[in-house]
Amino acid sequence: MDPRSEAARHAIGAGDAVRARALAQGVVDPAEAHFLLGLADALQGRVTVGIGQLDAAIAIAPRAEYLAQKARMLILVRRDGEARVAAEAALAAGPDDALTFDTIGNIHARLGDHQAALRCFEPAVARDGGNLEYRYNLALALGFLGRTVEATAHYEAILARAPRHGRAHYALSGLAKASPTANHIARLEAVLAAASSPDDALRIRYALAKEYDDIGEPQPAFRHLSAANAAHKARTAYDFSSDAAIFDAIETAFRKPDFFSGSSQVTEAPIFITGMPRTGTTLVDRILSSHPQVHSAGELQAMPLAIKQLSGTRSRFVTDPETLFASGALSPDAVGRAYLAHAVQHRRRVDGRFIDKLPANFLHIGHIARALPQASIVCLRRNPMDTVWSNYKNLFATTSAYYAYSHDLLDTARYFARFDRLMTFWETLLPGRILQLRYEDLVADQEQQSRRLFAHCGLDWTDAALGFHTNSAAVATPSAAQVRRPMYRDSVERWRAHEADLAPVRAFFDDAAISV
Repeated sequence: MDPRSEAARHAIGAGDAVRARALAQGVVDPAEAHFLLGLADALQGRVTVGIGQLDAAIAIAPRAEYLAQKARMLILVRRDGEARVAAEAALAAGPDDALTFDTIGNIHARLGDHQAALRCFEPAVARDGGNLEYRYNLALALGFLGRTVEATAHYEAILARAPRHGRAHYALSGLAKASPTANHIARLEAVLAAASSPDDALRIRYALAKEYDDIGEPQPAFRHLSAANAAHKARTAYDFSSDAAIFDAIETAFRKPDFFSGSSQVTEAPIFITGMPRTGTTLVDRILSSHPQVHSAGELQAMPLAIKQLSGTRSRFVTDPETLFASGALSPDAVGRAYLAHAVQHRRRVDGRFIDKLPANFLHIGHIARALPQASIVCLRRNPMDTVWSNYKNLFATTSAYYAYSHDLLDTARYFARFDRLMTFWETLLPGRILQLRYEDLVADQEQQSRRLFAHCGLDWTDAALGFHTNSAAVATPSAAQVRRPMYRDSVERWRAHEADLAPVRAFFDDAAISV
């Protein structure tokens, strides 16, 4: 390799875009020069310019590495369909290095195709088994696909090399239910005492809480959760008023008779599964996708992105009051078509209907109903106390604004109260359009509630819905292990094991006249 190219690559790895750019301009190979300049552009935040440089490199030499990095950049600017095409082209070009295989795998994982991701992560680890990031990605994909024995082996290999690897500890704890005789508690307590990284400590505490809860020891479980969540909330400086402002904006805007008005000619009929997280949305997704004419496209950002992009607001959040108010002037037809343009990039099949199971779409039910008049909308409901506890004890994406409330019990209770009020508002505004399905009812009478669900979505009944746990599709949510079991009642009233610690939440709901 040209020494200048090697030095430029090293500079990019070190985050020094200025030095990388200076070195790249002296690289003899024109394709390599464009490639390095594109990486430097992306490193400096000019991702679209960087994509142009990579296109120039690929036009000269369509190397797998160049195509894979282009796919990575396209994901950054949310051009998901183009990213998939570039990732497939990269694989077809015959990569021979671990990094390119891992990069392609990460593209597929971001697009929700964990089977395709696995086919790339395996050769990455085969070429460089000592790279813990490659091995972690492989283990994660195996876990999503239900191959828990293999996933466990890879996580253990990581922990043998890096005993305080918080992400590996947390993911391993989620693969199976701990028992008094088979758990990782002693090891987790030991590594927690030595953990120096706040992120590692956060995940190790969540793993400990999960395993203590599994074996019926609620006090240490709550102690670890409380410490983990308090520390994370302090780092993020979350204030519930930011979420309250979003709920206020939605209710204020949609009370106006001319807000987001007009017809939509979109005839596509996606199925939206919404609700607070950890209330059975994945379970319902599995039940519905057992129908031969229905498949799950995963948790799509397609509706909030369509609204954001068409509104043209410059705020840094996808969903915020400014964007919500600006969306009132949009055409429902235009929003529906923009939604489909995003969603189609994540569909697994071109026939039948697809499910969008982003829970937070309950914020956009008004937009969904008007932009997609043929869509079916389902909202999962669960006992308020169980909802709060389940949100508090699960670690969601730590960088996502959607779940920032979940690191404080009373913030989560406040969020539930506004969610509950918003669902009452939607029912008044859109009578008969939403099926509100109680998780407890579904557990108590699976067939009757599943038939009700199918009828609401305009689907013929299939007995396959009763065998949802045999569905082989990947699951990339905290419910991965649970939805591979037949229906069970273990999660009903789980909050009672922590009744004393949840007393402030109970008092909040009593004051708010919310029945528990």
